Amino acid sequence: MIKNRDIVIVGLQPCDIEIGSNCKNIATEFAKHNRVLYVNAPLDRFTAIKQKNKPAIQKRIKIIKGKLPEIEKLADNFWNLFPRCKIESISRLKNNFLFDILNKRNNKLFAKEIIKAITKLGFKDIILFNDSDMLRSFYLKELLNPDVYIYYTRDNLVSMDFWKVQGKRIEALHMKKADFVVANSTYLAKLASKFNQKSYYVGQGCDVSAFNPDKVNNIPKDIKNINPPIIGYIGALLTVRLDINIIIHIAKSHNNWSIVLVGPEDDEFKNSELHKLDNVYFLGNKDGSELPAYLNKFDVAINPQVLNDLTIGNYPRKIDEYLAMGKITIATKTEAMSVFAKHTYLAENKEEYVTLIEKALKENTKEKELARINFAKEHTWENNVKEIYNRIIEFEETN
Repeated sequence: MIKNRDIVIVGLQPCDIEIGSNCKNIATEFAKHNRVLYVNAPLDRFTAIKQKNKPAIQKRIKIIKGKLPEIEKLADNFWNLFPRCKIESISRLKNNFLFDILNKRNNKLFAKEIIKAITKLGFKDIILFNDSDMLRSFYLKELLNPDVYIYYTRDNLVSMDFWKVQGKRIEALHMKKADFVVANSTYLAKLASKFNQKSYYVGQGCDVSAFNPDKVNNIPKDIKNINPPIIGYIGALLTVRLDINIIIHIAKSHNNWSIVLVGPEDDEFKNSELHKLDNVYFLGNKDGSELPAYLNKFDVAINPQVLNDLTIGNYPRKIDEYLAMGKITIATKTEAMSVFAKHTYLAENKEEYVTLIEKALKENTKEKELARINFAKEHTWENNVKEIYNRIIEFEETN
């Protein structure tokens, strides 16, 4: 356990983002025993122009002009900083020499605002935790001189077009100079170890309190009369992440199985053959609070990932949600899924999906359901942060 320390967090997602965020959950857990300053990324010139009508951007502009305070207290020991600076938009700049010059300038402006805030709050001997902000925070280790500098990787971002121009080069250098790297999947920890031998898998937190079969009392109307067995998926239906052909194969192999898909569709899904199959049901996007009730009706939950550089290393939080409801879970076999191997069925192709669904339906027991539930409950934010604390303690004891 780390207690009574000053922790500064930088990352890709601002603290006032509306969607869920690993970094926000980790920050909240840090703040239970430490003082935490969550630093939003500085506003860049391109975003300030393109998104000028968005309330969040208007707020940031007012803060930069001094019309609103730059530090907001969110809770005891927890503050949010909105930097009073505007940086250049350079992420797609191809000239390395020019990029490095401008990026150092951006970093200096950013660091200056952080120094003002930690001075105002009386922060000392800081631990700096960086949630994959590879470019804007590249020089912060040198500029802020923290006691400990941690780089956190939770996605293989450099596989995405936005990050390919400079990210591939910069993230490797960034990981190399970090005191150590922590990752939320075994795959990402292995990738990071190419650049820093002190790269560790620290697990993934997941709040599964809502996914409790004992607390689900209602059956949604649009799934109530769908015939079992129900083979279901919950989440965004995106072809960049899911293999449509696996779902089609499952549906065609057993027309007595009901394939239920809960979530918004991209154009490829909307135009796919799935909409022509009588045993496939698209139930659309649902509020998060409704998802446990839908999942409770599944006989088997699936995660038919397409394998690419973006998905292969991701920790699939939905698996924890599936298991927390005690559900039979079939997923595409990846290195990141190895931590779930004891409680899930892992398929390497569309044929194996069908075989494993058949097998799982035959051998399911109440004991197996309970084991899945108990396993999912281990993946808490508290346990995730404890692993990070252990690495901090280990680093400080040896340096």
